[in-house]
Amino acid sequence: MRNYQLAAILASILPLAACASHADSHAWEEVAPVMEMARAQLMTPTGENIGTATASALSGGIRLQLNVTGIGPGEHGVHVHMTGVCEAPGFQSAGGHWNPAGAAHGLAGEPGHHAGDMPNLTVTANGTGTLEFNLVGGAFAQLMDADGAAFVVHANADDQTTDPSGNSGARIACGVFVKN
Repeated sequence: MRNYQLAAILASILPLAACASHADSHAWEEVAPVMEMARAQLMTPTGENIGTATASALSGGIRLQLNVTGIGPGEHGVHVHMTGVCEAPGFQSAGGHWNPAGAAHGLAGEPGHHAGDMPNLTVTANGTGTLEFNLVGGAFAQLMDADGAAFVVHANADDQTTDPSGNSGARIACGVFVKN
């Protein structure tokens, strides 16, 4: 085969290959899910930033990722709260735990639990802690409704059964979820 014949064949095939890959990329863009996310900057009553809580929409729930630094070591109750307001010093403005289904408190409670209930956060001796947990019982749109939602860190561990807050003590940090 001569070079000009090979060049003619390649010239006729390459545009088709480019169209196929271009069409495939558009098809992917059309079916790729759009990730909805919101982030809460966690602040102490004195205004110190101690970390973030990030909520990501999942099919059937919400993925919550928590990173904190500079708080006392040990177990801390952590929850999503109903109202997107964090007024110091006590953060009572955040309301109760996020609970769209009207369930009782606690991951160990029967039947079900608040949508905003989570396992305790373990903070190490150096004051840092991380936690990832999938919230069920509520949707991202409910989390980001007209009055929003907040994330609260409590002083004590959550006993995972006592209604309404698991005896988790004072609210030591709070952040309002804001869409990214």
